[in-house]
Amino acid sequence: MDNRELNAGHRQRLKDKFRKAGGDGLHDYELLELLLTYALPRRDVKPLAKELIKRFNGLSGVLEASPEELDKVKGLSPGSGILIKLNKALTEYYMTNEMSARDVLSSPQAVLNFAKAKLAGQPNEVFLCIYLNTKNEVLKHNTINQGTVDKAAVYPRRIIKEALDCHAAGLILVHNHPSGHCQPSPEDRALTDSIISVAKTMDIRVLDHLIVGRLGHYSFAEKNLI
Repeated sequence: MDNRELNAGHRQRLKDKFRKAGGDGLHDYELLELLLTYALPRRDVKPLAKELIKRFNGLSGVLEASPEELDKVKGLSPGSGILIKLNKALTEYYMTNEMSARDVLSSPQAVLNFAKAKLAGQPNEVFLCIYLNTKNEVLKHNTINQGTVDKAAVYPRRIIKEALDCHAAGLILVHNHPSGHCQPSPEDRALTDSIISVAKTMDIRVLDHLIVGRLGHYSFAEKNLI
């Protein structure tokens, strides 16, 4: 049996495991390996999958890597990089739809899943706002600012202006900590208080402020800080 037959048999076993148990049935490198088989069908891509996970500190890091970073990996074709980024984009699109299709107060996990998919692995701090109608359904979400590794400048009045423009009745604030640690800083707390204060004058509710990172999340609402 030559290497092509061995590789084909291995790929089929991966597919069978995925069909039977989904993502829970495979290791992180196996999930990435299975994805890469569709871009590099005639190669043993297990070593490449393991190298990518090591290089980018986990599967999340691989999905968050920029096209330029992926292009630098030896053995990874341009098509492979596109497939990886497409998978990330599809995940974000799916999570956005899941969040938008329901009352977010009855489905806080959908909002958290969206926040993690959108921001958790970003290399710089990003602040976005989710605007809600009177039924707590999503009207839109918008990135307010992107900053450096540890700071993004946010202006409460800009958030309120956009809320008024789309006739929002409520807000959910979301930002990431690129360090991975999600405990709010004194600046995070002060900013939250400032936005709540300005929103209150316009009869707009701030339902939560979520901080996300690779190591978890922090919810101001869960901690009774809102």
